[in-house]
Parts: sequence; structure tokens; C-alpha cells
Amino acid sequence: MQTETLNSAVEQTREEVVNWRRYLHQHPELSFQEEKTAQYVYDTLQSFGNLELSRPTRTSVVARLIGSETGKVLAIRADMDALPIQEENTFKFASQNPGVMHACGHDGHTAMLLGAAKILSGMKDKIKGEVRFLFQHAEELYPGGAEEMVQAGVMDGVDMVIGAHLWAPIEIGKVGVVYGAMMAAPDTFWITVKGKGGHAALPHDTIDSIAIAAQVVTNLQHIVSRNTDPLDNLVVSVTQFIAGTTHNVIPGAVEICGTVRSFDAKLRESVPQLMERIVKGITEAHGAGYEFKYQCGYRPVINDEQVTKVIEETVLEAFGEGTLYMMKPNMGGEDFSAFQQKAPGTYFYVGAGNKEKDIIYPHHHARFTVDEDALEIGVKMFVHAACKLLG
Repeated sequence: MQTETLNSAVEQTREEVVNWRRYLHQHPELSFQEEKTAQYVYDTLQSFGNLELSRPTRTSVVARLIGSETGKVLAIRADMDALPIQEENTFKFASQNPGVMHACGHDGHTAMLLGAAKILSGMKDKIKGEVRFLFQHAEELYPGGAEEMVQAGVMDGVDMVIGAHLWAPIEIGKVGVVYGAMMAAPDTFWITVKGKGGHAALPHDTIDSIAIAAQVVTNLQHIVSRNTDPLDNLVVSVTQFIAGTTHNVIPGAVEICGTVRSFDAKLRESVPQLMERIVKGITEAHGAGYEFKYQCGYRPVINDEQVTKVIEETVLEAFGEGTLYMMKPNMGGEDFSAFQQKAPGTYFYVGAGNKEKDIIYPHHHARFTVDEDALEIGVKMFVHAACKLLG
């Protein structure tokens, strides 16, 4: 399929893609609650024709484009859920749902995949094999929508899968590609240090949960710095420390919460044991008790070498060397990894930041937005990659 033909089709859909993104941005829905979003996506896909539509879960949508010739099956995924954030942007299409906001770019992901579906559905007679468009719910909330969709059979028969993330830290005009490990496994831990409360003026009559919990936080840092290989990728971050009600009362308990990020399966398995050993030792030394809970999150995103090579070639052929941005892994998490358990796949980034337009706010910020010029780049990547991967 000629590059000029595809590029022309992408340009013709540009306005629609922007409008879809803006509508979705105005009407965000939280994870596992994307009922109106899913219906909007379903209705939009139905208007294209040549697609077999289904609802594998209550708030997800799948569209199958079966080409005129037999061949491989490619799945392309976009997530649809928003976040519990009160938007502070003032543009006309800001969120109309109080306390809910598309603060991570999922509105753009959905719009880009709708654009790709419209273009490719119009080229059904030129498609060899099948393109399966996966509109996924609940990426932001564990256990995630990807696993639900996999269990519902959306990956049955799929040979390869790709997905993209609009990425504000990368300037507009760049496409980020990573070989191998790309995003980490995001786990969560909860610790309760149980002391004995009392008057702050009589600390000897208490078991000071705050002083003990502070030692726990400090010593958890030794896991990365002293208990694991410096060459291993590992993050242990305490993000919540909840204790006390007033200035003159030593509380009876402290709650600690945080996250662990890793790539290696054996290292991931060892961390909870190291953490509990530290917690147990410190609390026992001071006569306190504890509770420890650890929840494994999504698997790490590990990009397939062969599929990634095709994505890299697609960037070069569709945009040129100036667009290709070879990136390092990062410790963020993504449930796209659930799809990669069923077929070799690659996840890539589409630069969406622009300092000149004051598009500088990070993901999950109340003023987050994306440069809408990135939407066209994302659509172009999807359609070119689909044609290339299907031969």
C-alpha cells in the first residue's frame, strides 16, 4: 500500500480525530465505569462499515476488520478510562464531569485508534489477514481491564499486538521506541506499625508508633541501596505516612503505603520478603507489632524484538530519522503487558509535549493536556505499522 495513499487518508481524518478526542475529553469516565464512552466508541465504529463489533466486557469494545485475503492477525489496543482528578484547564472542551479528568492521554489514544479503524476499514479489499481493534477499559485501576479482555478471549488467534501512549515528556514530532524491557511491574505495599498511644509529655508510657515507623521508612531504603545488585532496576518508594490527630497525642498506630517497581521476576519475588524482615525486626526491637500486605500489580511491559524492529522501521519510513527517538526503559506500569502474554507485542510512545504552546504539565496533573498535532502522528503510526506487519 503506497505511503502517499495512507498519508492522504490520515490527513483527511485529522479533524474527525481531534473532534473525537475533544468529545471524549469533555465526557471522561473512571475505570470500570466507561459505559457511555464504550457506547460512543461502538456507535462511531459502526458508522465506518466493514467491521465486526462486539462487547467482550461491559465497558470495552472490539472491532474486527477481516481482510480479503487470509493472513496474520494483528491487534491494536487503546485504553479509554480517565482519572479521579478535578480538571484545572479552561479550554472549551474541558471535563464536564466534576472530579473526573482525562489526565493521561487516553482520550487521545481512543481517538487515534478510531482514526486508524476508519482508514483501514475503508481499505478492506487491500488487507491481508485481520486487524483487531481493542478499545480497553480500566488501565488505571488494578486488576485492570486488559486481563479481563484477555480472559474474554479477545486475543484468541492473535499473532502480534501493538499499542501507543501519548507521552508529554517527549516533544511533539518524536516517536519513542524501546527494545526489550520498557515499563516495570508496579506493585503496592501497606504497612501498619502498631504501638501504644498516650500523652506526648509522657513518652515512656507509650510505644511510639511514629518513631518506630520512621525507622521503618528509613530502613526500607536499604533494600535498593544494600540488599540488591546495583545493576538491577528496582524502585521502593514510600508515598503515604498516615498518623496522629493532634500535637500532644502519640498515636497508637501508623499506616505506611508505597510502591515497588521492578523488571526481573526473581527480584520481584524477593522484595516482599526483604521488606517484611525489616519491618518485623524494627517493630520487635521496640516492642511494637505490625501488619504487612503486599499486592503484585501488572506484569512488566517487555517489547518483542521482531515487532519492535518493524515499529522502528515504520517510524523511519513514515517520518524519517528525525522522528525516531530511541529511549531507555522507565519504571512506570501498564497493563498492556497482559496482551503480551498472549502474543508478541510492542508498546511505543508518541511525543505530545510542546513548550511553545505551554503544554508542559506531567501526566496525572490537573492541567495535563497533549499537543493535538500528535494525534495525526499516532494514527499514521497505527496504519503504517498495520500494513507493514501484515505484509
